[in-house]
Amino acid sequence: MPTVKETKRIRRHLRVRKVVKGTASRPRLTVKRSLTNTYAQLIDDDASKTLAASSSMKIEKGTKLEKAKEVGLEIAKKAKELKITEAVFDRSGHKYHGRVKAIAEGAREGGLTI
Repeated sequence: MPTVKETKRIRRHLRVRKVVKGTASRPRLTVKRSLTNTYAQLIDDDASKTLAASSSMKIEKGTKLEKAKEVGLEIAKKAKELKITEAVFDRSGHKYHGRVKAIAEGAREGGLTI
């Protein structure tokens, strides 16, 4: 059974997902946080497909925050290969702070417009 904190996060995520939709030209950049790793995906909601994905599992050195920024840079690089320049940011109900913010900043540094 989810905790109260997790239940609140899920409710916030569902509330945001009513509005945020990803398309082929402007996919949804979604963020997942676990205790040890961070994950990012570019999703086309119209076709229900994941276009690109990145995670901090293969990055060996650095703090969680530094690894999250690398994930953002990597997802931006993969987006460039797919000729995607814009994305809609989906923070999955998390606060725009810490690792979530680092992924967004890394993606912006990599050339992705959020």
